[in-house]
Amino acid sequence: MGKPPAAPYPPELEETAPQELELGDVVDAVLEDVDWANRRPARGVRLRRTELRRCRLTGAELHDTQLTDVSFIECRLDLVGLRFARLERVVFRDCRMDECELYEASLEDVLFERCGLREATFTGVQARRIELRGCDLVGLHGVEALKGARMPWNDVLENAPLFAHALGIEIVD
Repeated sequence: MGKPPAAPYPPELEETAPQELELGDVVDAVLEDVDWANRRPARGVRLRRTELRRCRLTGAELHDTQLTDVSFIECRLDLVGLRFARLERVVFRDCRMDECELYEASLEDVLFERCGLREATFTGVQARRIELRGCDLVGLHGVEALKGARMPWNDVLENAPLFAHALGIEIVD
C-alpha cells in the first residue's frame, strides 16, 4: 500500500504582511476571495507556503507554474491551464476544477478532496503520491496518469466505467 501525500507546510505569516493581490510570485500568504479569473501572468509563477480560500482563477493561464506547499480551499479553478506545472505538497479541497488542464504536469504529494474534475486533462502527468477522495472524474482525459494513485474503495467503484473505458474493457450485462 502506498503512502498518503505529505501535507503542505503552512505559511509563515508576518503580523504586518499585506495581502498580495497580483497574480505573481507569492510566498507565505493567505489569500481570501481574490479574483484572478482569465489572468495571463508571465510564465513560471511561483507560489510557496500559500493558502488560497474561495479564490476565483477560472480560465487563468499558469503554464510552467511552481506550486510548493499550497492549499486551494473552495476555489474556482475551472478551465485553468497548468500545463508543464510542478506541484509539490499541494491540496485542492472542495474546488471546482472542471476542464482544468494539467498536461505534462509533475504532481508530487498532491491531494484532491471533493473536487469537480469533469473533463480535466491529466494526459502526460507524472504523479508521485497523489490521492483523490470524493472527486467527480467524469470525462477525465489521460486517466492512465492516475496509475498508483490512492482512492477510497467507494470512489473506485463509482469511477469504474471511466477506468474500464481507459483499459478498453467492454462492459456487458
